[in-house]
Amino acid sequence: MVLANRIVSFLPSATEILYLLECEHLLYGVTHQCNFPAEAKSKPQIIKSVFDSESMTSLQIEDKIQELARLQKEYFTINFALLEKIRPDLIISQGICDVCSPHDREMGRVIRYLGYTPDTLVLDPHTIVDVVQNIVDVAKMVGKENEGLQIKSSLQNRIERIASTIKDENPKVICLEWLDPFYIAGHWVPQMVELAGGVNGISKSGERSRKIELSQILQYDPDIVILLPCGFTLDRARSEYVSLKGNDYWSSLRAVKNNRVFAVDAISFFSRPSPRVITGIEILAKIFNPKPFANLVVPDNSYGSLVKDV
Repeated sequence: MVLANRIVSFLPSATEILYLLECEHLLYGVTHQCNFPAEAKSKPQIIKSVFDSESMTSLQIEDKIQELARLQKEYFTINFALLEKIRPDLIISQGICDVCSPHDREMGRVIRYLGYTPDTLVLDPHTIVDVVQNIVDVAKMVGKENEGLQIKSSLQNRIERIASTIKDENPKVICLEWLDPFYIAGHWVPQMVELAGGVNGISKSGERSRKIELSQILQYDPDIVILLPCGFTLDRARSEYVSLKGNDYWSSLRAVKNNRVFAVDAISFFSRPSPRVITGIEILAKIFNPKPFANLVVPDNSYGSLVKDV
């Protein structure tokens, strides 16, 4: 296999992995969402969104996505001229979600424009096992398989330490990926809940995230609600939660009554299938069982109670 020397990443988590492998010098193009580590923001941006989600509410974003889908228009623009100038020998794309990042279906357009066929690596993780294995998949492409396996082993050890610390408490949990309308989190998030000692409700590991009704949340009546709006920071999640404060049905939930509604920094630790989802599992473990995980260190401002804070 010929090792990659000029890589373009269509996926923020792949960008993170390349930096973790100390291969950032091979990275010649990224997306507008590649913001971790901070140095990645200085890389040439090949991909940009067709709308500014930062200035829009959750409902406005949902309506815009539905409009683009109905009109069969693209969610992203590709700087083909810059891509042609870079002449990548490897493009890393994804098959998870055609809204979050450029989908592998865009590769046909890219290849037609370039006039040659670069190597491609399509990452399509749906479980934590997949997420961790993707590190090795990327590492192989840059000749660092041993380093990738070492990182994989380190992450697995962290998961095992969580499992060995979990006590008998197993709270019923739901994780909401969007609040207006409600979407239940799928893919690797249900497994994150289970690994952290919770009982995941409504969705199953490996399934896609999907729209649900408030009645389904009321019927499950979870002990804990985790709000992780896809691509949102903790502060953004807090601001979105205000819209639910006056909803009497929402207020009747056991989790709301018991002050067990939490927002998390989704974009850093949950939305992206990057190595940092293991930190997300640790965050959930501290939320579900605070006492046994009191000494577990997680990043500041990574999560917070919402019922008391807003």
